[in-house]
Amino acid sequence: MADRVALVTGGGRGIGRSIALGLAADGIDVAITYRRDGEAAAETVAQIEAKGRAGLAIQGDISVPDDNTRTVDEVVDRFGGFHIVINNGGIASRGRPVVDTDPDELLRVVSTHALGPHHLFSVAVPHLRTHERADIVVISSVATLNHGANGAPYNMGKAALESLALTLAKEERDNGIRVNIVAPGLVETEMGRRLVRGAAGIDDITTLKDVMPFGRVCQPEDIADAVRFFVSDRAGYITAEKLNVWGGGQQWR
Repeated sequence: MADRVALVTGGGRGIGRSIALGLAADGIDVAITYRRDGEAAAETVAQIEAKGRAGLAIQGDISVPDDNTRTVDEVVDRFGGFHIVINNGGIASRGRPVVDTDPDELLRVVSTHALGPHHLFSVAVPHLRTHERADIVVISSVATLNHGANGAPYNMGKAALESLALTLAKEERDNGIRVNIVAPGLVETEMGRRLVRGAAGIDDITTLKDVMPFGRVCQPEDIADAVRFFVSDRAGYITAEKLNVWGGGQQWR
């Protein structure tokens, strides 16, 4: 995969950082976006460069169309183009039932997970079409398997994101673009730690290892490995597929 360039949204921390570093280890130059934590994004770029690849951090909010256009322009200006887009950036909803959900929260969450990516892909795909092969991978969630209570904005956003990905896969297959979905369960990240603290009152996520598949909590690198497979030559004949990464099922609440 040498001489390819990837754009990873939300690449400053957590799953996004692990994806960016995994791609760099595979010989790919990586641009990342971040919303607020510029220090973390700079550290990710430093780690990309330590692996011998070029890195770039771009501040932007995927729910803002102008930010998406600027992001694509900056990647093209720096690298001359790109071959891979990993849509990873996301936010959690507040865990309220539908009747108590603020309309602004609904719009913010769905915009981040679905409306923003729709615009990002609309400006990124013309550049991807210039290559014999290109890849898009969206990071969804196993939340779309059961649509649990008190999470409608998040469930709706991820379900719409998956619909977008499957539609785009059909539209762009003849242009050599593969579009696939990776859906994590609970992962040991800052968001995961906040989730278990809020949902179950658990302060140390690692204490869940005894009730999790294979005796451990899923790690960001597990998600990165799934992404690395989808954009590799080993997945050259795969598109419009979803890979759930949760050890076959997680019961921790």
